[in-house]
Amino acid sequence: MTDFLLVFDLDGTLIDTVPDLSSALNEVLREHGYAPFPSREVQSMVGDGLPALLARGFAARGADAAETAAALPRFLSLYEANAANLSRPYPGVTETLAELRRRGYRTAVCSNKAQRATLAVLQGLALLPLFDGIAGGDHFAVRKPDLGHLLGLIAELGGHPEYAAMIGDNENDAAAAHAAGVPLLLMRYGYARIDPETLGPAALLDRFTDLPQALDRLGLIP
Repeated sequence: MTDFLLVFDLDGTLIDTVPDLSSALNEVLREHGYAPFPSREVQSMVGDGLPALLARGFAARGADAAETAAALPRFLSLYEANAANLSRPYPGVTETLAELRRRGYRTAVCSNKAQRATLAVLQGLALLPLFDGIAGGDHFAVRKPDLGHLLGLIAELGGHPEYAAMIGDNENDAAAAHAAGVPLLLMRYGYARIDPETLGPAALLDRFTDLPQALDRLGLIP
């Protein structure tokens, strides 16, 4: 029997990363003479990787593509160096992950955030030992919503889709899970840009600590 693999999104699922994303984006905007954004507006730009976040922020301030491209290295460097300053795991994440691993689940992260930045967040918050594998948005040739991101990580860890589940918060997680034929569990508190109830989850949870019970209820057990 293959061990059951739980694949987690990062931003908006495990970690509230908007504070550090906002800080880095706004610093680069200031350096280019643009006004900053409040965190609630930055949250609506999150989910498709760091370059997309920068592009949305700069475009909203009237910058052109060339200026945005020139600012990207600075933005990435600034964010990676400060990725865990203000970001925090959602309530119960650390304890619940540890409990799930004690129960025999394997765990991994599938994030559209670049690999180095994803590792910086997890290392900075002392969460990296709780995962068997990490696949950031540049780890494979494709990223969510492409099913190859999710399936590539499952295969890399020697798993099989029929013994895996995707736990996320937004439309990219839903699209990848449905295309891969993997059960989807969504966190209601995350960064979804549309109503998560419309994304066809097998379970929609208000708290991360509800996850073990939901997995039991769905028969997704190791």
